[in-house]
Amino acid sequence: MKTDIHFQQLTSPTVVPETTPNFFGEIVQETLALTRRLFIQLQRRPSTLLAGIVQPIMWLVLFGALFQNAPKGLFGSTSNYGQFLAAGVIVFTAFAGALNAGLPVMFDREFGFLNRLLVAPLASRFSIVFASAIFIISQSLLQAAVIVGAAAFLGAGLPDAAGLGAIALIVLLLALGVTAISLGLAFALPGHIELIAVIFVTNLPLLFASTALAPLSFMPGWLQVVATLNPLSYAIEPIRYLYLHQNWGLNDVVMHAFWGDVTFAAALLILLGFAVVALLSIQPQLRRTLA
Repeated sequence: MKTDIHFQQLTSPTVVPETTPNFFGEIVQETLALTRRLFIQLQRRPSTLLAGIVQPIMWLVLFGALFQNAPKGLFGSTSNYGQFLAAGVIVFTAFAGALNAGLPVMFDREFGFLNRLLVAPLASRFSIVFASAIFIISQSLLQAAVIVGAAAFLGAGLPDAAGLGAIALIVLLLALGVTAISLGLAFALPGHIELIAVIFVTNLPLLFASTALAPLSFMPGWLQVVATLNPLSYAIEPIRYLYLHQNWGLNDVVMHAFWGDVTFAAALLILLGFAVVALLSIQPQLRRTLA
């Protein structure tokens, strides 16, 4: 009798409770945890955020005062250089912050923390990249909001609600593309010295080779061509158009490039294309490193 019972226990199907892991939920949890770590580091070193806010405000004050007596018509339809400069400061601040996105990852590589993450049982190691992108984009949007407020206080005016949303979208697209490039460099370059060198080499040339500080009509011909190939210009000009025009639309022309007129919608598409190309270009490097 006992043998029959034992045989039935062995042959009867075993009921195993379903344990289907929530893969997406685990990635979100990992990303939030790694993002929280970056914000804790920022909380312990708030000087980096304060410097990223104080410096662009100083640019607004000093450059605005420097060119307040500029000849009328030099900066387009406005004689208020602060109004003209606000767009350039917003975009360049977001660009500079996103370009530094790879530094925390590079320091994690050098201190060995990244190796610990790579051997940890993560649902996806791409959560490391997602966390860095969320952190930098959040910082860029915060800096942009402070600069918009400071520019309004200094007399540059304030776009309407739809315009503020458009500014946030432009900053998001630019920061996403530049952050992707910076993270790709962080995994490709041998150390932080090389990454800092790349940041220093690209920072100011891209600033002066854009329409951040002066309009296209003020530049020599060869520099106009370079500026119209610079993705920063396609972020600056739509934001500047929002400051200079109360009524705006997606079909409005925001820049006269050497190859044709650029509308507001076209500038957004170019920024979207830039972000997509940047994300796709770093995929092979990320797969080699994080796979």
